[in-house]
Amino acid sequence: MSQITTCTFFKLESFSNKLWALSQMQLGHAHFKKIEGLVFYKLLGSGAENGFSSKPNFGTYALLCIWESEMNATAFFEKNSFFIKYKSKSAESFTVFAHAAEAHGKWDGKQPFISTASLEIDKPIMVLTRASIRLSKLISFWRKVGNVSKSLEDYDGLALSIGVGEWPLIQQATLSIWKTQAEMIDYAYKNKKHLEVVRLTRKLNWYKEELFARFIPYKFLGQWKGKNVANFLDI
Repeated sequence: MSQITTCTFFKLESFSNKLWALSQMQLGHAHFKKIEGLVFYKLLGSGAENGFSSKPNFGTYALLCIWESEMNATAFFEKNSFFIKYKSKSAESFTVFAHAAEAHGKWDGKQPFISTASLEIDKPIMVLTRASIRLSKLISFWRKVGNVSKSLEDYDGLALSIGVGEWPLIQQATLSIWKTQAEMIDYAYKNKKHLEVVRLTRKLNWYKEELFARFIPYKFLGQWKGKNVANFLDI
């Protein structure tokens, strides 16, 4: 068996369903006890921008899971009553299955991802960037990071990017899917706004904890914005 990571995004439309999803950020944890094969999970809210955002989006939520095997993940998605209820309340949802290729840093004091895949320069890649921001650095961080989120909109190689987080303002993450690793690298190392934030991150010591991981996405279920996510990738 090989560890896999899944991330499911849910889009809620009615006020009652949005309110229910918001409540599950706390109440939902009760449903994740003793799930076979589940190694790590996070219930995540989202921001209104492509990347880190101080503006909440009460219509989009995410569930990130690490599984011992795809078999365990499939059993959860097909049979778990909480997941099935969440999907029934969602106007749209999609799940990406991926193998970790690289992971650096920690999440809640541990490194949960086991790297089992090799990246290919001309193949799709999924990137997770997560940070816990120091309270004393919140103002300087949010003054700078918004421009980077906006700069993502100009890249044709970006198939999808959603800013998510455990707590507004303080614990933030971006999950992005790119058509190829080459296009992701072009953004990461040539975009001036992104490079400036990377420089300031080291200089100003914004984060008390951070994690960066790259994955090979290999399967998509569901749809987003009326399309199968694989169609965004042309695969």
